[in-house]
Amino acid sequence: MTTVDIVVDRTSDVPLHQQISVALRAAIASGQLSPGSRVENEIDLAARLGLSRPTVRRAMEDLVHAGLVTRRRGSGTVVAPSQVRRQLKLTSLFDDLEAEGRRPTTTVLEFSIAIGTPETTQLLGIEPKSGVLTIRRLRFASGEPLAILTNELPSEIAPDYSALGTSGLYASLRQKGVTIAGATQSIGARVATQAEAELLGEKAGAPLLTLDRVAYSDSGRIVEHGHHIYRASLYSFDMSIRQ
Repeated sequence: MTTVDIVVDRTSDVPLHQQISVALRAAIASGQLSPGSRVENEIDLAARLGLSRPTVRRAMEDLVHAGLVTRRRGSGTVVAPSQVRRQLKLTSLFDDLEAEGRRPTTTVLEFSIAIGTPETTQLLGIEPKSGVLTIRRLRFASGEPLAILTNELPSEIAPDYSALGTSGLYASLRQKGVTIAGATQSIGARVATQAEAELLGEKAGAPLLTLDRVAYSDSGRIVEHGHHIYRASLYSFDMSIRQ
């Protein structure tokens, strides 16, 4: 555990709890407190600074609400993983995480083929009652659960099940000779259900980012519909806008 040098000024107009949270934020931003490291507990920090425990607790709550630290039973207060900032472009999450050195890993939760619903077959542009592959995966970044990815594809271009645990969906499709050339997508937000929260290591009602994407191949054929949800505390989208 790293002890952060914090100086509080009792004569300042800045509240004491805010002085503490600002100092800890700076230590996190500079890397002095690295992701996964333990933060000094409230009792010890209050005693060291000569402050009341409620004052220190409020400072910690500020950091929790900002998504900078998490509280884990048995581990105390821990610095949260740095947020994944992803440019909106035609790449897979796996490839983006790998390029950033974030060690992506995947647990496949579902891999099933069934007759597609009228809505799904129409969306994918395939014949009614055609087979549709549904893939549902839990994606981790450096061991931390980050996203639940649900994808629907025409069954005849199904990627190998084994490939999905070690690479992204688009890379798996390329192995089948299918190249993604473009997509339309929409971004939204909602709160996590109990089941989603348990998978993502969040509390029920935690904020989630959502992305719906319909991707098509270089031949113009629609090949995939994805519905993805991301932990808003660990993930954001970046985009550039020009006139």
